[in-house]
Amino acid sequence: MSGDVIGVGLVGYGTSGADLHAPLIGAEARLRLRAVVSGKPDRVHRDLPSVPVVPEATRLLDDPTVELVVVAAPNTVHHELARTALLAGRHVVVDKPFVVTSAEADDLIELAERQGRRLSVFHQRRWDSDFLTVKRCVRRGVLGRVSTYIARYDRFSPDPMAHRWQEQDQRGAGLLYDLGPHLIDQAVSLFGLPETVIADVRAQRPGAVVDDYFHLVLGYGQLRVILHAGSLVRATGPRFEVHGDAGSFVKHGLDGQIAALLAGGRPGDPGWGTEDEDRYGTLTTDAGGLPLAGRLAGVPGAYESFYREMAAAIRGEGPVPVPAEEARDTIKVIECALLSSKDGRAVAVR
Repeated sequence: MSGDVIGVGLVGYGTSGADLHAPLIGAEARLRLRAVVSGKPDRVHRDLPSVPVVPEATRLLDDPTVELVVVAAPNTVHHELARTALLAGRHVVVDKPFVVTSAEADDLIELAERQGRRLSVFHQRRWDSDFLTVKRCVRRGVLGRVSTYIARYDRFSPDPMAHRWQEQDQRGAGLLYDLGPHLIDQAVSLFGLPETVIADVRAQRPGAVVDDYFHLVLGYGQLRVILHAGSLVRATGPRFEVHGDAGSFVKHGLDGQIAALLAGGRPGDPGWGTEDEDRYGTLTTDAGGLPLAGRLAGVPGAYESFYREMAAAIRGEGPVPVPAEEARDTIKVIECALLSSKDGRAVAVR
C-alpha cells in the first residue's frame, strides 16, 4: 500500500459521512474514496455514482488499496470499528466523539502505536473561522490575560426526534456527546486539560430520554471556561465571549462551512471559509488609554486542512491533524462532567 494517492474507505453514510467526510475527502488531491460501507447504496450512488458500496466494514478491508479507514458510524461502534481497522493495518480517522470512554480511547491509542498506524479524530471545528479568530486573539495577547471564555451552541428543537440515534437511550447518545465534543475540544486545544469540572447535564424537553442541555464550568486556576448548549433556545446568544484584562471579543453566529457544504460548495470556491463584514465579531480594548471598539475580520475557516494534514501524516510528512491523545482528553472531560452532574460536586480532572 504505497504511492502518492491514498485510498480511503468510509464507514457510514449518514449526515456526517455524506455531508462532511465524503466531500472533504473528495476535495483533497492526495486522497481517493475507494468504497463506502452503507446499508443504503442508493443514497451513496446518488452522490457518488462511481464509488462501490459494501454492506460491512470487513469487506472494505479486503481491498488492499484502502490505506485509510474513516469511521463515521454511530458512537457506540466507534471503538469496535476503529480497532478492527487498526488490527488490519489501516490508518484510521474516527468522527467525533472519539469513543464513549477514555478506557476505549487508551486502548486504540496503544493499538495504533503498536501497529505503527496513524490515528486521528475528526474535530473539524478547530478550523471554524470564529474559533481560529479567538485562538489568534488569545495566542497573540490581544485580550491580555484571559479570565473568562464562554462558548455555546444554541438550538431550538422542542420535540425529541426518536428517529435520530443521538436522541435514543444508548451509550454515547445525548447532547453532551453530540455537541459537547466540539466545545470541549476547542477549549482543550486552546488551554489544555482543565484542573476541575463542574457540570449540570439534564433532559429539559418532555419525552426526552437522553440529555438535551448541559452547562459546564472548566477550572484553570483563575481562568473559567464556560461551555453551554440547550435545545430550547429561540433567541441565540453569542457563539463566543472571551474576556481578558486588556480586552474582550464577542462573536455571534455559526461558521458557514457546513452550510456551504450542504449547498454543494467545496473548499477552493470563491469566498470559502470567509464571512460577510456584518458577521464579524466585536473587539473591545483600548489604544493609548482611550476606549476602542470595532469589528474584527475573522480568520478564514479551513475544514480542508484536516484531510490535507492527515494525508501528509500518512506519508510521513508531519503530525496528524488532531492527536488521539487530545481527543481522549475531551472524552475524559465528558466523563468528569457526567460524574459532576450526577454527584452535584466539582470533579478533579488531573
